[in-house]
Amino acid sequence: MDELEGRVAIVSGAGRGLGREHARLLAANGVRVVVNDLGVGADGSGVDERPADDVAAEIRDAGGEAVASHEDIADWEGARRVVDAAVQAFGELDIVVNNAGILRDGTIVNMSEDDFDDVVRVHLKGHAAPTKWAATYWREQHKHGSIRRRNLVHTSSTSGLYANPGQSNYGPAKSGIVTFSQIVAQELAQYGVVSNCVVPGARTRLTLGSPGLPEIMEAPAEGFDIWDPANASPLVAFLSGGACPFNGETFYVQGGTIRRLEPWSLVGDSIEKSTRWDIDELAEAMRVFSATGMPTS
Repeated sequence: MDELEGRVAIVSGAGRGLGREHARLLAANGVRVVVNDLGVGADGSGVDERPADDVAAEIRDAGGEAVASHEDIADWEGARRVVDAAVQAFGELDIVVNNAGILRDGTIVNMSEDDFDDVVRVHLKGHAAPTKWAATYWREQHKHGSIRRRNLVHTSSTSGLYANPGQSNYGPAKSGIVTFSQIVAQELAQYGVVSNCVVPGARTRLTLGSPGLPEIMEAPAEGFDIWDPANASPLVAFLSGGACPFNGETFYVQGGTIRRLEPWSLVGDSIEKSTRWDIDELAEAMRVFSATGMPTS
């Protein structure tokens, strides 16, 4: 893919799983990569520099260009240092792939404040902080005449789109990422930036931690592995290209299937009257929306 050659990318959460595959494929297509990973466990515990170091070394051993970063991308200043590291190492920044995440499942009645805050922080703020500093850099470059395509690729989840019980921290964060992507798509278009979102269906540390999924996602003994995380990477690479035609879009990808997801819509069934509703008449009128969904006493 010629439009990737020579570009510079930051990939967060690139030490394992989806991020690792994204970083490797981008590098294989000539992209210089900052491999960012704090090296935490699936629940956010611990710190380990080896995953980022190993992936960066793997890329270099294959003839690519990569440096490792161990910054916390959900920290405002840490995210700025990642952007600075890309510019210092490679003289430019073209792509940010926001991918880092953790998981601490639980129903809302059992959810601790820390478990809620930490998951939302890593996913939502972990997308916002790198985007903020990359956008700041791109705006300055644009003002100084460096006019070129810049790309943001964000990572959501079916949990954020279809409301998975037991993930009252993770699901809202992932839903928020889709909206965040659409907002920055509008805000940053004036600087030549496109922002799009992917929703991968893949076998990762996070998905394998959910009951029942390891059996469903088990790799086949032969044939095409539809849950291989590498299946999502060609879409990420395409959305990272210098000629990417999309902005503000969200795509689901699993195996060889890619679906464009429609944005939130304000259009639906309605009931109307020319004056304020009375509660009793409203209770009756509201039945048109869902005859089976009305609560009973």
